[in-house]
Amino acid sequence: MEALLRNLSRAAIGISGAGFVLSQCSYVIYPGEAAIIYDRLQGVQHDVKKEGFHLKIPYLHYPKVYDIKLRPAVIETVTGTKDLQKVNIKLRVLFMPHVDKLGRLYETLGLDYNERVLPSIGNEIMKAVVAEYNAEELVVKREMVSQEIKKRITAKAFNDFNIVLKDISLMDISFGSEFMAAVEAKQVAQQEAQKFQWIVLKNEQEKLAAITRAEGEATAAKLISDAVAEAGPGLVELRKIEACKEIAKNLAGSSNVQYIPSGNGNIMMGLRA
Repeated sequence: MEALLRNLSRAAIGISGAGFVLSQCSYVIYPGEAAIIYDRLQGVQHDVKKEGFHLKIPYLHYPKVYDIKLRPAVIETVTGTKDLQKVNIKLRVLFMPHVDKLGRLYETLGLDYNERVLPSIGNEIMKAVVAEYNAEELVVKREMVSQEIKKRITAKAFNDFNIVLKDISLMDISFGSEFMAAVEAKQVAQQEAQKFQWIVLKNEQEKLAAITRAEGEATAAKLISDAVAEAGPGLVELRKIEACKEIAKNLAGSSNVQYIPSGNGNIMMGLRA
């Protein structure tokens, strides 16, 4: 029994020792990661290790693991426009390391490369681009400004720092209180000018309508005058008769009017309802 226990104890120690040796001689790269090896004798090895199980020499090789998935970052800065207006601009980017250049990236920037580089180049590029436009152009040409920032920051990050940037979007552009007050005052002035322009146009249309109406009435009066001169007073009497007939027709439909015989004609009387 004692011999069995000794054997089991030796086996456990052997397994533990083997496990320790294995852990010191190997490492695992998980999906979404990549690594390079720092050799204490030769320095950084530029051979990139992809996901999977890898071997190393204990106390000589040190894996430096990078997250190679796309991650978001927001860069914000306050700068001035071409016409010296204060503007707050916010940019959102998705970034990842250039996988084939991880060795160079580690040599120059280390593992926290994004914190070292993105804020500085973001501020530099945004300030340079914004300085080329005045405040009004930033609002009107926002898409053009966004594309220019995207082109410059992508090229600089990739060429100078081995960082890949994707899905770059201009989140917000906001101006100082003085500029916003000036914009509001300008909008109010434009609205007032449009209002007065509409009033002037309305008056002109009413004037034209009045002239047209007067010309029509003058023409009608001339036609009537010519007709009376040609046909004599008979035309006037005819128009009177037609008017009386129309009045009688309208009154006949009213329940408050009654006809009372009177001699050779009728008398219409208004009765209260």
